Amino acid sequence: MIAHVRILSLKLIILHISTCFVILQLGSVYKLAFGPKSFVVISDPSVARHILRENTFSYDKGVLADILEPIMGKGLIPAGLDTWKQRRKVIAPGFHSAFLEAMIRVFTDCSERTVAKFEKFIEGGNAQGKTIELDLEAEFSSLSLDVIGLAVFNYDFGSVTEESPVIKAVYGTLFEAEHRSTFYIPYWNLPFARWIFPRQRKFHSDLMVINKCLDGLIKNAKETREEADVEKLQQRDYSSLKDASLLRFLVDMRGADVDDRQLRDDLMTMLIAGHETTAAVLTWAIFLLAQNPSKMRKAQEEVDSVLGGKKPTLECLKNLEYIRLIIAEALRLYPQPPLLIRRSLQADKLPGGYKGHEEGYEIPAGTDIFISVYNLHRSPYFWDQPNEFEPERFLIPKTSDGIKGWKGFDPTRSPGALYPNEVMADFSFLPFGGGQRKCVGDQFALLESTVVLALFLRKFDIELKGSPDDVKLVTGATIHTKNGLWCKIRGRTEALY
Repeated sequence: MIAHVRILSLKLIILHISTCFVILQLGSVYKLAFGPKSFVVISDPSVARHILRENTFSYDKGVLADILEPIMGKGLIPAGLDTWKQRRKVIAPGFHSAFLEAMIRVFTDCSERTVAKFEKFIEGGNAQGKTIELDLEAEFSSLSLDVIGLAVFNYDFGSVTEESPVIKAVYGTLFEAEHRSTFYIPYWNLPFARWIFPRQRKFHSDLMVINKCLDGLIKNAKETREEADVEKLQQRDYSSLKDASLLRFLVDMRGADVDDRQLRDDLMTMLIAGHETTAAVLTWAIFLLAQNPSKMRKAQEEVDSVLGGKKPTLECLKNLEYIRLIIAEALRLYPQPPLLIRRSLQADKLPGGYKGHEEGYEIPAGTDIFISVYNLHRSPYFWDQPNEFEPERFLIPKTSDGIKGWKGFDPTRSPGALYPNEVMADFSFLPFGGGQRKCVGDQFALLESTVVLALFLRKFDIELKGSPDDVKLVTGATIHTKNGLWCKIRGRTEALY
């Protein structure tokens, strides 16, 4: 029998399953009721592994797909299994090593725009003894939007320095996606809702603006198509290619003809998902570092030693070990998203999990499941001092300590990986999901976050404007702040670059 809890608000549901004390109170598998609806909440790596990897195709995205389909259509996140299988085969090869190396230059260029903007605010870069106050969450949001625009569909939003109707529409759509993920009544599905409710009228107007922009980019890419096999596309000289975007790759791929609507859905999905994740991880990385000055200095010393005054390359990033560990630790403490949503397509039997029922749990078809990534990442069963910011933890193996069904954490389990992942942690660490439907852009997001953080720490000293307690969390599709991350920023007096 699965333990039951009743709750009255969908926002409280998300907050509830993002609070680790419930593991200790209710166990790692329990049922959460919301009116006539109920959800099975999972906070155990062996059960998460069963759903995400061992029995992948017995589950789809369920509630998440219902919410996101009007926004992302049949993009990878909300797509049904048949569409997902087709599109992943096409999209996944696009994130190949040559593309990622080319993207490091995009990450650098966009970061340098923001750095230059800050330096201008601090009187042309002469920052010694002078401090500015900025909302870094907003700044990272603009920066990551520019990166996604250039990398995914070769469009320069220029949002770091200006605002356009397309940028306004993008943010409007992002806010609506967040709203729909946390609002308990899907009123937007009511007949005529798009005309009755001002919020929905604006949302559909925003979608039209974005779709018009994307349609134009798709049309241009198709008119300049240079068809080639996947292998040849991956061997292109992306360093000299004027348009190295993912859209170019998808359009040029031989045998992968697809209608414009599907391409638009793919691009919209990557725009929203890619933008949100990177902005959030950078926000929380700075939040954590600002409370740990010794760790910030250690990170800056590594950046000075590895980069000096050079631009980042993939080889440089391989040597920025501590910066990469900071990114991973920020994702552990503030996972994006804080929960993964699934719905069983057929009856299944879940493992009992740690301290659960030995015989496991029978679930019928149609069961909605929330895998609480937040709980997994902060569980005292799977992490030592789970609420502490300790980037070095990922360098040290952790035995399973007799926890049945879990193999512990072992960095050698995923040789060659630049970042900790679910394989090393045996599904107690799920920053990008796991199994077949793991995020295809994980390395893109991680490398982008590493480049941005390194370039900011090279140039600036950063501290919080107020107390850490003043930074209030809002938990929904991502974990972000309620009123921004306001920081004091000054040029590094010891920096020579």
